[in-house]
Amino acid sequence: MDKLEQVCIIDDDPIYIFGAKRMIQKAEVCESIMVYRNGKEAFESLHALYQAQVKLPDVILLDLNMPIWDGWQFLDEFTKIPIEQKIILYIVTSSVDPADMEKAKKYALVSNFVVKPITSESIRSMFDPILGK
Repeated sequence: MDKLEQVCIIDDDPIYIFGAKRMIQKAEVCESIMVYRNGKEAFESLHALYQAQVKLPDVILLDLNMPIWDGWQFLDEFTKIPIEQKIILYIVTSSVDPADMEKAKKYALVSNFVVKPITSESIRSMFDPILGK
């Protein structure tokens, strides 16, 4: 696989979003990037795509600490959708709380827990295995 179709960033920090988008674009790992500023907005949009039978993003980068709905609220609702498509979800957060890391392991959808700031190397370590590199 050369590139993924779509990556989704769910985060409220505009500086992180800008940097993550630039690194993902520079790494040329996907065709497009969708961005949501909180878990509720992301859930409502992704759920609508699912209901319309539109392909969901291949990878989701999810922050935990956001207004309106945090990452945990998003995960609690998103995991209720009977999605058959393989989605790889990384929690990308500034939290270094061991309790958050343990809680993340309870969600089968969560592939890994990445502590910010992300770098071009961490982007590669997330995407290279998916792309078979």
